[in-house]
Amino acid sequence: MLGGVGPQELLLVFFVILLLFGGKKLPELAKGLGKGIREFKKAQRDDVDEPEERKKLSNNDEE
Repeated sequence: MLGGVGPQELLLVFFVILLLFGGKKLPELAKGLGKGIREFKKAQRDDVDEPEERKKLSNNDEE
């Protein structure tokens, strides 16, 4: 699981983050992390779709 990271290690990381940032800031951090992941995935999809659009445009220019 995740390159040798087990449930105990994940719990330890969670508790360290909880101690560092406190319970009040944790939802804000999770929300920001989720937003960042969504934007990253969207950018990946856009990069994959972009070459296809370029091919279509170059084919239209040749006609």
